[in-house]
Amino acid sequence: MTPFGAKNFLAALSVTTLLAGCGNNDAEQPWVAYHEKLATDLNISSIERSSPRNIGAFPDRQNRQIDVPEMRESMLNIYALRECQITSLVAARNNQLGRVAPPSQQWLYERTLWQRLSGCWKSEAVSELSDENRARLETLTLQKTAQLPAVSWNAIFESSEWEKSFSRASQPLSSGGVADLSQHLASIEYLHQMVVNQFSLEWQQDSSTLEHHLKTLQERPLTGELLRTLLLAEQRLSEANIVLSEQALSTDTCLSSWEATWLTTLEQQAEQWLIAVNQLIDTHDVSPPEAVVEYQNTWLSLSNPSAPWQQFQTTKTTHNQLRSRFPVCSIT
Repeated sequence: MTPFGAKNFLAALSVTTLLAGCGNNDAEQPWVAYHEKLATDLNISSIERSSPRNIGAFPDRQNRQIDVPEMRESMLNIYALRECQITSLVAARNNQLGRVAPPSQQWLYERTLWQRLSGCWKSEAVSELSDENRARLETLTLQKTAQLPAVSWNAIFESSEWEKSFSRASQPLSSGGVADLSQHLASIEYLHQMVVNQFSLEWQQDSSTLEHHLKTLQERPLTGELLRTLLLAEQRLSEANIVLSEQALSTDTCLSSWEATWLTTLEQQAEQWLIAVNQLIDTHDVSPPEAVVEYQNTWLSLSNPSAPWQQFQTTKTTHNQLRSRFPVCSIT
């Protein structure tokens, strides 16, 4: 093998090793190409690269849930409120299948129960109840009203579908980004509307619609993918910044133009998604568990300087400033 051929072989081998180590070749390819172009412009052999860090572990289920005390009421007392049409609803909840229902189905039950209790309290049916049963209805309605925000929180944050969106086993997105982010944003928006309208007697929840949107969230670990995309971008830009800052300015050094529209697409999708996820978390009228607060601030925040989004923004700004020191190479 000629010396020139050996040099190219070793360079290709190092790139292949890097791509294999980072897990997603499609995500790395544009960065490898950019680093190679930058190294050529700066007349250096290569830009040293290393694997980016991973995202933190999503809190365990027990650390995400809000405790909702179980209310115990005899079926005899429930039957006394049969004018409120809650007897069959409570009986279904108390059977074996009802007790092991997933959080989303528990929310459907609790909200339907709240709607019927509240509707009954505001209807003429309340006048037909005895003083004792009227007091019981008032107590149940107030208790369920107080508990519903926590139940709404648990319906989302206890679910396995939500947890899978934050998987650490995810990979950075390829340069094309998410083919259709709108479907995933629509699912987040439905959950947001579910919370906003939890105390509306007019807004009607639908089991199949809710499960459809949760299934959409389960299809891919999108939050994890977008966060790891930001971490990869921040890492590769930081590595480029090192060589740019070390390079002495000279009249014969110029940089090839860099039209990274693919990076703009990934950035826009990450921002859209993080805004939607943070809005969903913040909409809940509860005090979130400390583990969720910490995770949100560390990984999802758009304002925390140490979170992936701001780290990427800062590094990108520095990169553009460093590039601006060099003239753009003219096309001959």
